[in-house]
Amino acid sequence: MAIIQAHSIKKHVVTSAGRLDILAEINLAIEPAETVAIVGASGSGKSTLLALLAGLDLPSEGHVSIDNVNLSNLDEEERAILRGDKIGFIFQSFLLIQSLTALENVMLPAELAGTENPEQQARELLEQVGLGDRLTHYPNQLSGGEQQRVAIARAFIGKPAILFADEPTGNLDRATGATIEDLLFELNQKHGTTLIMVTHDDRLAQKCDRIVRIESGCLQEAEYA
Repeated sequence: MAIIQAHSIKKHVVTSAGRLDILAEINLAIEPAETVAIVGASGSGKSTLLALLAGLDLPSEGHVSIDNVNLSNLDEEERAILRGDKIGFIFQSFLLIQSLTALENVMLPAELAGTENPEQQARELLEQVGLGDRLTHYPNQLSGGEQQRVAIARAFIGKPAILFADEPTGNLDRATGATIEDLLFELNQKHGTTLIMVTHDDRLAQKCDRIVRIESGCLQEAEYA
């Protein structure tokens, strides 16, 4: 059974110039442990689709289900609880808290969720991403690649069933980005997580099980890599 299903979802906004359609009717099912790349030109609607699938926004029409739960039937607090239970995020801009060390950044989601032994889990994950000797360093003391490794460790500490990544290597040079890609897929396979990412990088997209192309808000036929 699909872990995420988009049922005839559409998204539009009303501007001073009138209604702007961002996504046309989209139907999409994503299976547990599947890796899916969402690709398309800038402005095609791929980041909007990612936000809807993650429950960060609601569609104008249709609905998204996660584990058979219709997100449109939940209020914002209930959706936040569901995201905390099932979802991890990795962003292009890392979004680390500058006043916290690498260890503290990774621990934070687990502490907020009341997880047992958050420090031990954070240490183990930072070891797995090759930062066991950088635990007490602050973000401004880390390179871009190291900051993204911290962000990956933070995303995995809650043992999410689903991981969303928005241009996870977009701010990195090619060599560093390739290292981060390998790490992301290695951890994803180890934890059996469903991975859904937005990327401009066709080479990265080809590493996924399936590629979903968005053109002018319309879903093209999915490709299997």
